Amino acid sequence: MTIDVLIVDDDELIRVGLRAIVDAQADLRVVGEAADGAEVPPLVAKLRPAVVLMDVRMPAIDGIQATRRLLAASADPPQVLVVTTFANDEYVYEALRAGASGFLLKRARPAEVVEAIRVVAAGESLLFPAAIRQLVGAYGRRGGDRLHAARLTDREAEVLRLMAAGLSNPEIAARLVVGVETVKTHVGNVLAKLGVRDRTQAVVAAYESGFVVPAG
Repeated sequence: MTIDVLIVDDDELIRVGLRAIVDAQADLRVVGEAADGAEVPPLVAKLRPAVVLMDVRMPAIDGIQATRRLLAASADPPQVLVVTTFANDEYVYEALRAGASGFLLKRARPAEVVEAIRVVAAGESLLFPAAIRQLVGAYGRRGGDRLHAARLTDREAEVLRLMAAGLSNPEIAARLVVGVETVKTHVGNVLAKLGVRDRTQAVVAAYESGFVVPAG
């Protein structure tokens, strides 16, 4: 199955570089490009990409606003992968809070770009869990009873903690000595109870509620 990708960046050189990396893979395909966040919702509606590579800083509509607009405009939005110069950046954290599934550094190696796209498209892992912990520690908004209101079972809570540690479904299954399909069911229940669309949003909610405490 081919993963369709939309590239959004105001720097043409970045777009050209990302296109070359993506199109070199047999299972990936660039279906469009945009130079500003304002172009994203109509392009997504037209092209229906699986993943959007979204620059976080753009002069008109930035990646944060573009992500919010995209999720509000589409009933079945693509996964958003923020592309950024700096990992420890409040813009990145706000983009994750807005609904992005992960982030990618602009200096990442081609193999890392390709793997990140595949990971967010599959939705089975959390990109850079250590970096997300640092972002939450620096910029997270604490408080609220979101996790309490979700009423997770003990097993669902355990699965959420392992998700926050960055474990994939197979890794969680091995840790808990259960089947992968069982883990997928628990993950789906956690997302539904928290009212979030993916693992990253669940982990952000877990940290901001104090359910999981960032280390360091």
